Amino acid sequence: MDESYKIKFQDEKNTGQVVAVFAGLSIFISCLGLFALAACMAEGRIKEIGILKVLGASVARITALLTKDFLILVLISFVIASPVAWWLMSKWLQDYPYHTNLSWWIFGLTGLGSVLIPFSTVSVQAIKAAIANPVKSLKTE
Repeated sequence: MDESYKIKFQDEKNTGQVVAVFAGLSIFISCLGLFALAACMAEGRIKEIGILKVLGASVARITALLTKDFLILVLISFVIASPVAWWLMSKWLQDYPYHTNLSWWIFGLTGLGSVLIPFSTVSVQAIKAAIANPVKSLKTE
């Protein structure tokens, strides 16, 4: 009986491993793109950052200012993707005679992860831009 179930679910196990590898790769590539986008955005706003530092803005405030736009986009994409993911997973689980119900905490944990990953990626670049010397940046032009 155990061998029968092992053979029956071997395809699901293989599919899960392949999906996990490609999900990890896609998250890594997305973080690289997000890091480059944050670097480009920080470079484009270097004068604004310099003026804010001269006026006394803290590094935390400048970081919050730079990461806010990214987090809004991530939250919008999460709101769009969650119902689609719920529907697809419900359809997939219907094929099994004994299946589990989808809990809200799964989507909450996914939302938290989808906010923390871009926040940490963008924050590194934003902190680097906020700590940079604003006088040097303003003198070049």
